[in-house]
Amino acid sequence: MNVFVLTGAGISAESGLGTFRDPGGLWRRFDPMRLATPEAFAREPEEVHAFYNLRRHGVRQAEPNAAHAALVRLESGLAARGGRLFLCTQNVDDLHERAGARAVTHMHGELMRARCTACGESRPWAEELGLGTACPACGRRGGMRPDVVWFGEMPFHLEAIAEALDAADLFVAIGTSGAVYPAAGFVARARGAGIPTREVNLAPSDTAGLFDDARYGPATRAVPEAVDEILREAGAGP
Repeated sequence: MNVFVLTGAGISAESGLGTFRDPGGLWRRFDPMRLATPEAFAREPEEVHAFYNLRRHGVRQAEPNAAHAALVRLESGLAARGGRLFLCTQNVDDLHERAGARAVTHMHGELMRARCTACGESRPWAEELGLGTACPACGRRGGMRPDVVWFGEMPFHLEAIAEALDAADLFVAIGTSGAVYPAAGFVARARGAGIPTREVNLAPSDTAGLFDDARYGPATRAVPEAVDEILREAGAGP
């Protein structure tokens, strides 16, 4: 059984990382057009760096929760039966990896990586970034940025994502708002291909009507329950 799982900010909320569009979410408190675009970085790099340094600090302080751990169990359980989990996340945190996930596709990039706008070098980066940060590869200062996808930029790995989605036996969206494209369109693509679809979320998403079934509740409860169900369906669990 091949399962495609898409995760969004809701899976990390109980780890203390803010969601984006919910009441009190990051984009209710910060203007994304001032902080999350290439134009913003060109215009106000120090302010953009301050925002992402704050977020990077938050990720370092956060710990994976039971929902992240459940997906690790799903990954190993499917593999033991000759199946595969394709874990695609909209999140820029590293909690899936720290929980033990072996393969994670970050379509919106990774906050704990930095990329040089001059030479394109990308590498792991847990410390602060600023105008004085030199690229380890080319030595240029002022061009290092978070290796994340900003508004107006193309998400990463779209070809691999499309191939994995088309090959899936089940599509599951976890903790997503259903408001951000192209990820919000994955459920329609899956339905068009005849792939069963399932939503696991705190509350119905913007695309809830497109899912075949749903499980609602806090991620630390709903995701482990959903994983148990999938493993039973795959013959890989109790």
